[in-house]
Amino acid sequence: IMLPALLLCLSSGYVAALTPTCLSAQFSRPGDYIIGGLFPFGMDTTNLTARSEPTVVVCERLYVDGLIWALGMKFAIDQINNSTSLLPGVQLGYDMHDTCFEPLAALQPSLLFLAQNGTTGIGVLSNYTDYQPRVTAVIGPHNSDLCLVTAKLFSFLLIPQVSYGASSEVFSDMELYPSFYRTVASDKSLVEAVVLLLNEFNWKWIASVGSDNEYGRGAQELFLSATANHSFCIAFDGLIPTDLQDPKAKKQMEDTIKLINDTQVNIIILFAFVQPAQAFLEHSIRMGLSNKVWIGTESWVLSDTVASIPNIQSIGTVLGFRTEAHTEVPGFRRYVTNLFASVQQDEFCQESREFYHLMDSDILGTHCKCCDNISLGNISPLLRRSHIQPVYIAVYSVAHALHRALGCTHQACPKASIRSWQLLHFMDTLPFEVNGQRFKFDQSHGIKTGYKLILWSWRNSTLTYQPAGSYDGSLSVNRSLILFHTGDQKEPLSECFRSCEPGQLRIIKGFHLCCYDCTDCPENTFWNHEDRSSCTSCPQHQWAPRRSTRCFQRRERFLYWSHPLAMVLLTLMAITISLTCLIALLFLKNLDTPLVQAAGGKLNLFALFMLVLLSLSCCLYIGRPSGNLCMTQQMVYAQSLSGCFSTFLVKSLEVVLVTEFPRCAPTFLGWVTQGRAWLLVALCFLTQCLFCFCYFCLGPDYLVSDYKSLPTEVLLVCNTGSWFAFALLHGHNGCIAFVCFLCTFMVQTSAKRYNIARGITFALLTYFIIWIFFIAFFSTLNTVLRSVAQIGATLTTCLGILGTYYIPKCYIILLKPDLNTTEYFQHSITEEPEVDSQ
Repeated sequence: IMLPALLLCLSSGYVAALTPTCLSAQFSRPGDYIIGGLFPFGMDTTNLTARSEPTVVVCERLYVDGLIWALGMKFAIDQINNSTSLLPGVQLGYDMHDTCFEPLAALQPSLLFLAQNGTTGIGVLSNYTDYQPRVTAVIGPHNSDLCLVTAKLFSFLLIPQVSYGASSEVFSDMELYPSFYRTVASDKSLVEAVVLLLNEFNWKWIASVGSDNEYGRGAQELFLSATANHSFCIAFDGLIPTDLQDPKAKKQMEDTIKLINDTQVNIIILFAFVQPAQAFLEHSIRMGLSNKVWIGTESWVLSDTVASIPNIQSIGTVLGFRTEAHTEVPGFRRYVTNLFASVQQDEFCQESREFYHLMDSDILGTHCKCCDNISLGNISPLLRRSHIQPVYIAVYSVAHALHRALGCTHQACPKASIRSWQLLHFMDTLPFEVNGQRFKFDQSHGIKTGYKLILWSWRNSTLTYQPAGSYDGSLSVNRSLILFHTGDQKEPLSECFRSCEPGQLRIIKGFHLCCYDCTDCPENTFWNHEDRSSCTSCPQHQWAPRRSTRCFQRRERFLYWSHPLAMVLLTLMAITISLTCLIALLFLKNLDTPLVQAAGGKLNLFALFMLVLLSLSCCLYIGRPSGNLCMTQQMVYAQSLSGCFSTFLVKSLEVVLVTEFPRCAPTFLGWVTQGRAWLLVALCFLTQCLFCFCYFCLGPDYLVSDYKSLPTEVLLVCNTGSWFAFALLHGHNGCIAFVCFLCTFMVQTSAKRYNIARGITFALLTYFIIWIFFIAFFSTLNTVLRSVAQIGATLTTCLGILGTYYIPKCYIILLKPDLNTTEYFQHSITEEPEVDSQ
């Protein structure tokens, strides 16, 4: 009969005791008030999938931590029973059962605890105020998944339930779980500590993994919620299976590791119990996951099972938090040593079995099947690092509440009938002491304990838990004690992004919303600290360079008087005006000579005066433009040129009458010569004034502030209001010039006579060429060069007229005075009679 049990214990990795003991009978004892206990003695259920009948759930292997926790409860109760100050004269009993890490297994003893005292049946009543269940209070279970099943059952009858390990935040809801207490802090405190640790080392690019149970899901949810208020980027968050027998579990683990590896994070936070954490780390090692910083919880960081994984040192650096309550309980190891010695004595075992049967504890089978085959040597390594204080405090919290409910003194206690719900008031309101430490349940029925930050420190393949900091509302870290797995043993970097400088915008990359690159704000935009999600455009009248945090006022841009190009043009204008004036003086001095009279006489002086005005109009294009200047520029240019061209029209009509219509010449020649010629000049001049008025009414040039052409300046430029009005204004001069050109370009004279028409032809030809280029440039330019083009066209027109019409005549006056005779210029526009060839 003992052989299967022996093999079962051997399969769990422990050497069986040479002689079976009665340790399994030590977890049930009668008393005046019974406290129930739910502990994971075993693990790995065998018959759940094949279970077709509601039979007892069976576990395969011994879980030594669960056994030690149960011994911790037994130690606390035995200590209280021997106390003369706490519950004096009262004997507490206990009834501990195996949860086997399985909610179904935890449900069976929970139902037994709810049974009416003295029976195995649960009474169905309309009012349970006087109902007396089998137990006065319950210690356990150890994790949140099991507590979710049991807490609602016990809360129905308001039976105090004190867990020594369930940290899920859901149990803080007093409406759902009014009789649930715990001697550990909630996961909310743990998550706050983890977040502070990440901030301490500036780790921003992280992966978060949780076991697929209430503990893992709850902690994961709290962590993701907490990181939303910080600049963390969760590269991966997922769950790993807890049912390791599931065929899909292995692939799910492998897929999770591949995804984590693809993110290239250096920090992994693992919220999981021992079994899923062990499986996940084993897969990580086998798949060659690179060294990481692992941040864990005490549920697996302090586990010898995890620490004994082959090649576990290769995973990198392991940091974890354990509660401050994990201090050694005085006398516990000696108590366990004595107990293991006692369970080998027949007399002790006989008494223990009698107590066991008195409790009817065999209803659910043996509490711990493998316990009778375990020796002290099997549990000694874990016993040295055992953490039973949460169990110890849980038992004492119930004992103190019972002490007050009974109205005990330090000498004696009345043995009155106490209902379980009567303990709640005392547990809620009154503090209690355990070994000189003061404890009190807070409003969410938890005990606020701080955390110790520990580091896995390996020396000669031996693991020690190195304290490296603490958390009690604020985090304190001793960085000098933490040696990381990196080559220089400094903390590794883990960030998907760098801190953006002022003037830079975060551009999200990939599918991670908080993973981004830093991009400079483009020109004419700036980074606004009130809206960091985008670059804000500057107002139209302002500009900004790249990566700017503010806008600057635009400087006005136009052709300044001091601009080098303007000074060159002004110099050229001065030369042109000076040349025109010199020619006018020369013509005035020689006004009565045949050359000047043949060229037009006093009309030349008027034309030269118009050219001076035309040159002076260049000043309208230099300096800050205004609306009035823009309207005036084209009209002054057109009016001045019209005055000059009207004199050419007089000479051109004279030429065409003499050469093409000699018979009509005597009749009409008087209208283009002598004093009547001034009437024609006045008519042309007034006609141009009419076109200027039309131009003013239809759409004159107007001032434009151009903010687009130049990046940092506002361009002040005169824009064409109406191209039709522009064409109408300059078209009159164009028509006069075209008529003059038609009248003169075919005229020929004898080599012995001066050709007046040729000068007019070349002057107008120069005008046409200049304006062809001017229109091409003027219509496309929209910068200060627009003014330069206008000035250039004006000055070249003046110089062209001077150079082709007036300067050749000055040459004759100054250098060839012998040609300035009546014979050379008389009838210079008449054709020579053709010589008969016969």
